[in-house]
Amino acid sequence: MPHQVKAVVVKAKDEPVVIETITVPDPGPGEAVVDVLTCGVCHTDLHYKQGGIGDDYPYLLGHEATGVVSQIGEGVTQIAVGDRVILNWRAVCGECRACAKGQPQYCFNTHNATQKMTLQDGTELSPALGIGAFAEKTLVAAGQCTKIDDDVDPAAAGLLGCGVMAGIGAAINTGEVKRGESVAVIGCGGVGIAAVAGARLAGATTIVAVDIDGAKLELAKGLGATHTVNSREEDPVEAIRKATGGFGADVVIDAVGRPETYKQAFYARDLAGRVVLVGVPTPEMALELPLLDVFGRGGSLKSSWYGDCLPSRDFPMLVEQYRLGRLDLDAFVSERIGLDQIEDAFEKMHRGAVLRSVVEL
Repeated sequence: MPHQVKAVVVKAKDEPVVIETITVPDPGPGEAVVDVLTCGVCHTDLHYKQGGIGDDYPYLLGHEATGVVSQIGEGVTQIAVGDRVILNWRAVCGECRACAKGQPQYCFNTHNATQKMTLQDGTELSPALGIGAFAEKTLVAAGQCTKIDDDVDPAAAGLLGCGVMAGIGAAINTGEVKRGESVAVIGCGGVGIAAVAGARLAGATTIVAVDIDGAKLELAKGLGATHTVNSREEDPVEAIRKATGGFGADVVIDAVGRPETYKQAFYARDLAGRVVLVGVPTPEMALELPLLDVFGRGGSLKSSWYGDCLPSRDFPMLVEQYRLGRLDLDAFVSERIGLDQIEDAFEKMHRGAVLRSVVEL
């Protein structure tokens, strides 16, 4: 029988979010219904609200979530009712050319639930990133559920579902940071600070955090930065070189996603170093670099999609690092809130006053 649950919906561009009763259908083949425990408030949810991702309103917001599987559909074998799971927005197909090459983290045919959740009048909802977890229950593809042990704080573990995974993965997976290397991270919001934590987890010995906000730089120090640079006060390229013996960093991660910061990352790396772009640019942005400089500096220029993660591989590993005290996910949880406080959380996020507000249901 379909479920009637409370959920946070935005009905038109830039309108305030509202709490609505929505209908969540029973799961079909390959689907699961998940009782949501926690869901982080991410910039991507704000982008949906502002029309920055599309105009398929109404949107059911929320995607950085943990929950408990309450129903499974036909053919679902990888999860069972009662499993604690982190939700992800890239259920791999197992059949496309990336999956066939043994690189499912680059799957070109990721998918979500086939059925639609709806408002009570039957209007179909567009779930944020195919999840829609600012809700008491949500419907997802079973492949969007990654089982984890239930002895860790769900509010902390759930942040691996998006922003924290994007940052950690930019360092570990895309940047392939190795023990003893130097890393610089430009932009110390949630994703950037997660990249700092990822660099430390990978064994980097010099980690330079760059931002224009002193408070964010202090947070970065707490999560592994060995050097901080306030780019309002000094040239970040020169500061990164100074911190790395005059050479530049082995890996520079741009967690802002602007032409200005990308150029800083490009010139702040050592010869044959790696640049990783994990900050998301807007459509009108364009980059101009001398082609001779691209050739002459060698190395690689990479983009990181979702931290190039494979949830089935990376989520349990990172939860274990959290349990062992090597990854401080608790530091990313700035506050715990209810469904009715999401507008306030968006405002705090816009001011840079929080790393993550987490909704607890």
